[in-house]
Amino acid sequence: MRKIDVFNHIFPKRYVDRMSELAGTMKDVGKRVRGVPMLVDLDVRFEVMDAHPEYQQILSVATPPVDAYANLDDAVDLAQRGNDGMAELVQRYPERFPGFIASLPMNDVDAAMRELERSMDALNARGIQLCSNVQGKPLDLPAYQPIFAAMAARDFPIWLHPYRSATMADYATEDRSLYEIWWTLGWPYESSVAMSRLVFSGMFDRYPDLKVITHHMGGMIPYFEGRVGPGWDQLGARTSDRDYTKLLKELKKRPLDYFKMFYADTALFGAYDATVCGLRFFGVDQVLFASDAPFDPQGGRQYIRDTIDIVDRLPITTEERERIYWRNAARLLKLD
Repeated sequence: MRKIDVFNHIFPKRYVDRMSELAGTMKDVGKRVRGVPMLVDLDVRFEVMDAHPEYQQILSVATPPVDAYANLDDAVDLAQRGNDGMAELVQRYPERFPGFIASLPMNDVDAAMRELERSMDALNARGIQLCSNVQGKPLDLPAYQPIFAAMAARDFPIWLHPYRSATMADYATEDRSLYEIWWTLGWPYESSVAMSRLVFSGMFDRYPDLKVITHHMGGMIPYFEGRVGPGWDQLGARTSDRDYTKLLKELKKRPLDYFKMFYADTALFGAYDATVCGLRFFGVDQVLFASDAPFDPQGGRQYIRDTIDIVDRLPITTEERERIYWRNAARLLKLD
């Protein structure tokens, strides 16, 4: 059965060469990505891919986002290098890479919009990747509205990737996160916060056709359905310094219904029960196959293998499995 992996990562050569110059000593995530050969070595990537018949990848540049370590001029250069490199790979190996998603220099909205238009129009990108914050700023700020408006108008999806570093402490009395809590628990929280801000800012009311694919099965949202549903139906009941009940009345749907408008991927590091929970929350038409390769202990091999094993064991029909594996992706990304 065909499989389209919609959320996995790569560093094109011209991109990683420049990234190494600018962020060669970057800590935390930077340390992690420097030790993964499949990110940069196509021979290793092809060897991993060939272990799975009919397996294809939608390419995206790995974190950290360029705005996290580069000034505007360098961020523009890096985004262009990354997007050009992925477009070249798609053109050279269409049977392996049916598409890519563009990275944007989010340091400046005008620059980001120019790269969005160039990538979508000239390079045939299938969407864009946004991280859950821009240097600590939320995505629902008015400044970023043109990006969401453009993608809704084009009817192509946004990939939402969580991002925070160890500098975001676990407690207000500390200056760093310990034990990699910033990643293990912080990234699912980042995704959930970003999704919530998009919901309550009215983004889906303004752009009802907006499509957002959330990494790692929507972060915490499916597993807190009671709080997201009946809990947020009482928005304002716990707040004394502002009137959220007015906002609740202005929204056209229940908060829970907006969260079910998101798409989610299966990149859950081999967790079967979490996959079942997320699938029940979002529904088979909103879930897409993804592995998060190559960020596993075996350099990409484990997550792909384990995720395929999980999807194959799900209590669903063959036709529903096809939707998760590739039909939903082909529809959203407008692939042949």
